[in-house]
Amino acid sequence: QVQLVESGGGLVQAGGSLRLSCAASGRTFSTYAMGWFRQTPGKEREFVASITRSGDSTYYADSVKGRFTVSRDNARNTVYLQMNSLKPEDTAVYYCAADAYYRSYTSYRPSEYDYWGQGTQVTVSS
Repeated sequence: QVQLVESGGGLVQAGGSLRLSCAASGRTFSTYAMGWFRQTPGKEREFVASITRSGDSTYYADSVKGRFTVSRDNARNTVYLQMNSLKPEDTAVYYCAADAYYRSYTSYRPSEYDYWGQGTQVTVSS
């Protein structure tokens, strides 16, 4: 199994940018598709973005498409979420997650991800 450690969250003004990082332990990072999710109090955890094992394909929620970019560096066992043009509605705890199951499609369901980071708070002020 894999352990995930997130970093990069913080406070930013609307229109600003942040880059989240998720560092994975182990030697099998490249075998996992990776996803980013976010959650606010009283709401369900929602899909934000994902990236395939090789990094050749990415997927985004409509709410962040065109503003966020997910990438990965398998040599460094790290996945990133570059967040630009941030809005107050982006405020949430952001989680990275690993999907160990080999799929021909990305998963948007939190229940289908096997490993999770601790979460990092992103707060966007107006």
